[in-house]
This record gives sequence, C-alpha cells and structure tokens, in this order.
Amino acid sequence: MTELWERFSFYGIRPLLVLFMSATLLNGGLGFSKEEAAAIAGIFGGSLYLATLPGAWVADNFLGQNKSVLIGSIIIALGHLSIALSYYYTPMFFIGLALIVIGTGLFKTCASVMVGTLYKKDDPRRDSGFTIFYMGINLGGFIAPLVTGFLQVQYGWHLGFGIGGLGMLLALLIFVFKTMPDFKEFDEKVGISEAWNKPSKENKKAFWIVFVFVLAFFVFVFLILTGLIKPNALSLAKNMVSIVLWSAGAYFIYLFFFCSLNSQEKKNLIIFIVFFCASSVFWSVFEQQYTTYNFFADKLTNKNIFGYEVPTTWFQSINSLFIIIFAPIVGAIWVFLARKGFELSSLSKFALGLIFAALGFIVMAFATEQLISVNGGISKAQELIASGQGILASAWWIVLSFFFLTLGELCLSPVGLSIMSKIAPKLIQSQVMGLWFVSISVGNVMAGLIGGKANEENLADLSGLFYECVWILLIVAAVLFIFKKIIQKISSKE
Repeated sequence: MTELWERFSFYGIRPLLVLFMSATLLNGGLGFSKEEAAAIAGIFGGSLYLATLPGAWVADNFLGQNKSVLIGSIIIALGHLSIALSYYYTPMFFIGLALIVIGTGLFKTCASVMVGTLYKKDDPRRDSGFTIFYMGINLGGFIAPLVTGFLQVQYGWHLGFGIGGLGMLLALLIFVFKTMPDFKEFDEKVGISEAWNKPSKENKKAFWIVFVFVLAFFVFVFLILTGLIKPNALSLAKNMVSIVLWSAGAYFIYLFFFCSLNSQEKKNLIIFIVFFCASSVFWSVFEQQYTTYNFFADKLTNKNIFGYEVPTTWFQSINSLFIIIFAPIVGAIWVFLARKGFELSSLSKFALGLIFAALGFIVMAFATEQLISVNGGISKAQELIASGQGILASAWWIVLSFFFLTLGELCLSPVGLSIMSKIAPKLIQSQVMGLWFVSISVGNVMAGLIGGKANEENLADLSGLFYECVWILLIVAAVLFIFKKIIQKISSKE
C-alpha cells in the first residue's frame, strides 16, 4: 500500500509532463517544442532512476532502509507541493521535479529491498511475491492517470499535478502507521536476516558526504533561478546516456574490486551486468509510452468512445490495468512450472520479455501503416490530420500493443527485482538494487530522445522507428538465448 500510493503520485504527474510542457502558453502550458518536452521528460525519468544509486549508498552507509523510505517520502511530497505552486512561479515546476528525483532515489530501492527481506534466498515464492508487489505498484499506476487526466481536463494542469501530492501523503501515513509496525512485529516473530531498520555498515564520513550533496543541490537551484546557468535540454539528454553508462560502469568496478566480495559474489555481479544490458534495451522502448505513445494517442488516435472524448492520459492506465489482471496469472504460471520441474531460468524469462515487447511494437508499426494507407499516402495523410479532417487510427491498436508490452514487462521487471534481491551481497544490497534501477534510467533517457521524433508531421519515419525497436529487441533476445548456457555456468545460482 505504501508503494501503491507513492506510484499513484508518480504515475499521476508523468503522463501530464510532455503534454503540459509542449502545450502553448495560451493553453496554460510552457510552450516548449515537442523535442524539448520529450527530452526533459526523459531527463526527469532518467535522473529519477539514476538517483537510486546515491540513494542506495545513503541507505547502506547512513540512514538504513527504514529511514530512507521515510525521508524519501517527505521529500517527494514537498516536490509535488512545489509543482502545484508553480502556477504562481514557473521555476517551482522544475524545483519540484528535482525534489521528486531526490526523494525517489531514497525511496525506490529500499522499498524493493525491504520486500526481499521477507523471503529466504531459496524460497520459490520470491518471484511470485514480487509479482504481487508489482500489482500494488500498477494499481496506483492504473488509478492515477484516470484521476489526474480528468482533473486536468476539467480544472487545469496544476490541479492535475497537485493531486499527486495527496497520494504521496497517503503513502507516508501508511508507511509510518502500518508498514513500520508490521515489519517490527514480523522481525520479532520470524526474524529478518538482513537489516531493515539500520545501515548495513556504519560510515563515519557519510554524514558529511550527504551534507555536501545537499549544499551543492541548493547552490545549483540558486544558479538556475538567477539565470546564471541555462541548461539545454536536448544537449543534456544526448550526453546523459554516456554519463549514466560511465557512472554505472565506474560504480560496478568500485563494487567489484573495493567492497571485499567473495568469488561467488563477484560472479553474481558479472551476471548482473548481463541482465543490466538486457534491461536497458527493454526500458528504452517500453518507456516510450510516455513520449511516442502519448503523441500517437494525442494526435493520431480516435479517442471518441460513445460520444465522449477520452483524455489522452487515460491511455497510460491500460498497461497498469493489464498488469493487475495478468500479474497473478503469470505469477501462478511460474510457481506451477517450478513445481512440475519445468522452471524457466531468469534469463529465459528476460528473453521472453524482450520478444513480447517486440510484438507490441510490430502492432504500432502496423497501426501507422494502416493510418497512412486509409488517408491516401504519407503527404495526404499529414495534410488531412493537420487540418483535423483525416481518418484517425483506432484506439484498439494502442490497447493491443500495451497488451504485449505488459506481458513483456511481467516476464522481465518483477523477475529482475527478485533476482537483484537474491544475488546482491548483504553489505551492498541497496546499492546493487540501485544499479539495477540505473538500467531503467538509461531506458528513460533514450525513450525521451526517440519520442521527440514522433509527431503528426513525421509519419514517414514513424513506422520505421517502430520497426527499428522491433529488430533491436529481437537481436538482444537472440543473444541471451545463444549465450544462455555460458552465463548459467558462471553462476551457480541460476
């Protein structure tokens, strides 16, 4: 329930970001180009998951998982408040995004690690347990776009953004008055081998490192507000992929050589790199639902259902709805196969996730080609759609595509969380989980760059973009299958 309402706050504002920033000033938006809006959304998403690395370090060395979730929740709530207040002062919008990034960095990894502490490492229920946890995430993800989309259409952008703060407040209250007492009781009765309420190891320098970081953040905010720093979103997004990958690589080397790991733990880190790369590719296409898919739904899709024009943001609830429906089914399938002696390896599940995602993008490629065809070719289609007289694509194309993307996500994401909680060395478990979320960071930034190219004036390249995603996904899946036996020999855990 804590994660549900935290995700409500996040998924409530995220579908609005690109639409709000690209809306004209006359319509209450910021008036950015679609390329800039998509790039900023990608930077936000990428930074959000990149922040899990320092957040995890703070949890392991200074605060512990319990306090990290608590403090992270408070910071996220302040971020939503800042965004709501941006109605009066526009820079508060970006300060709010920065606060949400910092708070989520503390919250995200620790919430997942705390779930992992409830299971022994060889417990066959672990994957299914994380799948149930994933259902909670997506219940929040399902409700949020419906609520914020309706409020945005009826009452304006800022009330749509502001309602996310209410979700974060609920998450904070549930964590303080329910989750924390429950964990304490569980630990007293059953015993949790990993620490959940204190740092894995005490670091005497941690306080000053955190202090310097907080000071640097306020200085950076001051420089932006005074106009002394004027960041270029497109340039920053293009460079951010390299920055993230170099940061992750350097951090991996640090963990491998300087954290006193034994030989098996080092082998597990090598296995981690394989999953990291596959995950980055998956999320670079999956996270286009907030950029490419958002543009497609907003400009190229017939949203009229029984005479009512569905808000564009409502399409973002489809993925979460499918997860709520199919997560228990997929979880039950994994347990059933394991009991019958046909358990799929985690690597095989990953490959299946990539294949299902490829099918989702094939659907979108077909949808684009059909849209061009019924409107008489590319030039005619662009002309008719721009004038509001074109035949728009059926909403069922997006629904079908989300169905396949959801199956891919269920094969890959909760299983990935489970694997990370299982193979992570105890001393650095939050940091390994943080590195895992960095793969999602890479995907978010890439999705932002790709999504800026998707609009009604670029139909000629849109189907080609979808097919490129298909081939990339299938190639990575094939590589995983080809090297499956070699990877399994490296780790005795598989």
